[in-house]
Amino acid sequence: MAEKRAIKEGEDVDSKLQLTEFISVSELANLMDVNFTDVISKCMSLGIMVSINQRLDAEVIELVASEFGFEVEFINLEQEAEQEAEIIDAPEDMEPRAPIVTIMGHVDHGKTSLLDYIRRANVVAGEAGGITQHIGAYEVTLENGKEITFLDTPGHEAFTAMRARGAKVTDIAVIVVSADDSVMPQTKEAISHAQAAGVPMIFAINKIDKDGANPDRIREQLSAMNILVEEWGGKYQSQDISAKSGLNVDLLLEKILLEAEILDLKANPNRFANGSVVEASLDKGRGFVSTILVQSGTLKIGDMIVAGSIFGRVKAMTDERGKKKTKAGPSTPVQILGLNGAPQSGEKFKVYDDEVEAKEIANHRAQILREQGMRTKKHITLDEIGRRLALGNFKQLNVIIKGDVDGSVEALSDSLQRLSTAEIAVSVVHKAVGQITESDVLLATASDAIILGFQVRPSSQAAKLAENENIEIRYYSIIYDAIDEIRSAMEGLLEPKIEKKAVCNIEVREVFKITGVGTIAGCYVMDGKIKRDTKINLVREGIVIYTGELASLKRYKDDVKEVLSGTECGLGIKNYNDLKEGDIIEGYEEIEVKRTL
Repeated sequence: MAEKRAIKEGEDVDSKLQLTEFISVSELANLMDVNFTDVISKCMSLGIMVSINQRLDAEVIELVASEFGFEVEFINLEQEAEQEAEIIDAPEDMEPRAPIVTIMGHVDHGKTSLLDYIRRANVVAGEAGGITQHIGAYEVTLENGKEITFLDTPGHEAFTAMRARGAKVTDIAVIVVSADDSVMPQTKEAISHAQAAGVPMIFAINKIDKDGANPDRIREQLSAMNILVEEWGGKYQSQDISAKSGLNVDLLLEKILLEAEILDLKANPNRFANGSVVEASLDKGRGFVSTILVQSGTLKIGDMIVAGSIFGRVKAMTDERGKKKTKAGPSTPVQILGLNGAPQSGEKFKVYDDEVEAKEIANHRAQILREQGMRTKKHITLDEIGRRLALGNFKQLNVIIKGDVDGSVEALSDSLQRLSTAEIAVSVVHKAVGQITESDVLLATASDAIILGFQVRPSSQAAKLAENENIEIRYYSIIYDAIDEIRSAMEGLLEPKIEKKAVCNIEVREVFKITGVGTIAGCYVMDGKIKRDTKINLVREGIVIYTGELASLKRYKDDVKEVLSGTECGLGIKNYNDLKEGDIIEGYEEIEVKRTL
């Protein structure tokens, strides 16, 4: 700052920031040319809990910037405010709506198991390693006919921003704590998010039927945080439960309905819908699939939606189980098709009557985001070169992140950027949902980056290009495996480890249903060779949808040990029957390799 003040004429220019509202902590840090950790600690000293990718509103931006000696000028803020004028509903138009309940807490404390019991469907089986990787939204109708909408948020520390979003759209937070464990840091963080959002909390003390379970210890630890449950004379409801056996879950649901009754939740269903984006992903066969939660109004097929800089007409609408719907009222989560991109999780959406107006608003926002991106892109300066030379061993690790859903991409990006040290900076060059494409590989070549694929695979052209260009692509299905591996690489601690190496790619050309046997796929081996004991990934439209083993491998009617490239075969997958024509079966073997980045 001293150098800036020495130049009187440039003082105003240097200390004035031009930006838009709702930029992230890392973008603000880049604009002010300070470390993002300084911005986070400054926010915490002001009593505001933020993470690196969290977006800040105008008031917080002005407050933080002034602490660093900067003035703020917002671009087109008045115009945006006019466009987003809130519609106030008349009291007589309001009708009762279902409560939106978020399940929060630490990893492995039983959040998804609780939801699993309530829904009578196995959610956990579809999660990698039994860990929820992104937010799920589910609508449940109880035996008494009353409805509750549940949001299941991840418990691992990588998902701070996702849990915060869950708290922002919810009416009631159910904090799940394991009776045989303790109140963990992520549980405390979930509690602070709920308190910051002003959301009433109910504590579900889970696993009370396990050996070593001590619910009173949990209540004691909560009391140390100034949270007293009703049994101890406080205001917070709590319930001892067992999510596995369903013990007392009905009592927990009664307490949720009681809390909802006190809140007297209402919304106007007879107007254009608005609400929040819960999740977004790219399905090559269907396009961009967005899970949204309608908070007010009624969403119908054919409505024109704008969510941030993304827009489109609702072409199809389904519930979380894939059942078709024609409309969705307040507190209803639905999956929609028809948007021209993947909106960011947590983004507000709104229905517009006029298509031209909707496109103008979306394009205007996209333009502001592009301007913002150009401003926040830091180019290397002489001072920076000097600093790096002084350090002597400074390195920058560039990464490109592609994932199956937006929430996971954001959580992974957030966590990796936090790994930056004085010696090694982690820079996320590009992040997006969908298959790894040739353009991703070309970008990696230009920026000397490695590509991280979370539950996605490259197209065949991209895989060949990556091999030719010697670009490393790493695949993950559990986010903190990726975080641990990158951290280990940065610390120079990469030990030899068992790694998956692709040995063949097989295309499914026909599918046969055989009674008593299951589904058999008629396949063509495109490259490599498949053996009877080869482990496989089933890849559909670039997304890994199942990992397992072969149940059978045949040439004509004979069982065989292996099938070579360029030949046809028939195969069955153990415990899996949902095969479709065009699926790719990727065979892999596990080998011990010395890893480098």
